[in-house]
Amino acid sequence: MTATEWITDIALILIVFRQLREGRLDHKTFLLPLGIVAFVAYTYLDSVPTEGNDLVLIAALTAVGAALGVAGGVYTRIRALDGNLLIKAGAVSAVLWIVGMGARMGFQTWVEHGGGAGPVARFSLAHHITSQQAWVAAFVLMALTEVVTRVATIFIRSRRHRLAAARPAAALGRTA
Repeated sequence: MTATEWITDIALILIVFRQLREGRLDHKTFLLPLGIVAFVAYTYLDSVPTEGNDLVLIAALTAVGAALGVAGGVYTRIRALDGNLLIKAGAVSAVLWIVGMGARMGFQTWVEHGGGAGPVARFSLAHHITSQQAWVAAFVLMALTEVVTRVATIFIRSRRHRLAAARPAAALGRTA
């Protein structure tokens, strides 16, 4: 793994650790992780191979990323206080985030330095995965999907909180 890959992966993990402490839900909550994944997509997602079972691998890992992201977003607490929304990642959300981000790092480290190149090559041959780029695309899309679905889930939940908070205020305004 390159220094840039380590820094990017660690930055994504630190985003959730930052949210273990309750803080205000604002534009940074959404823009920082989306900015990082845009950089990752631009840097590492050159192509999406479609031969053999490459798309099956990519779809499977993308689905894993989506499941981890939605679950992580659901297990992130959002509450209203003094007209602001506060966000706090719970332990489950943090663990899911680390599992998703760490899986890619662990897999890449195992393949590059831990003797995993042979088993992955044999698995790829047996399952008609045609190239190393299929694995890269699958893990990058898994991470991107986890980030995007987590952010989207938090966004949707925050909109519901804002609407719920606005209803009682609107009802009070009409009765006066």
